Amino acid sequence: VQLQASGGGLVQPGGSLRLSCAASDSTLDDYGIGWFRQAPGKEREGVSVISRGGSTYYLDSVKGRFTISRDNAKKAVYLQLNSLKPEDAAVYYCAATQNPIQIRSDGAPVAEDFTLWGQGTQVTVSS
Repeated sequence: VQLQASGGGLVQPGGSLRLSCAASDSTLDDYGIGWFRQAPGKEREGVSVISRGGSTYYLDSVKGRFTISRDNAKKAVYLQLNSLKPEDAAVYYCAATQNPIQIRSDGAPVAEDFTLWGQGTQVTVSS
């Protein structure tokens, strides 16, 4: 599976973006898909994950603002980002796994569980 993330851009605080993670050569039905982000000078951070069965999990700081969904027919997973804050600015990556998904105490997926990574898409939140 090759993954490609898109949909990033520049948005004002309070604005919205929808990120897409598309598979170019395979379906995503058999994979859990996670979104991660990394801001300059900071460690990579798990943001959200959707399991093969459709269960969803979110980092505490994005709950109620971000929504992850999947469309297996379109071989895509989406991350809707609403009410964006400057601290949400980062490069966002999607990743896939067939491993069991672990969730940290803060609701974030564990990056080490994911074996396939796409390139990132930049999200900038600034007025």
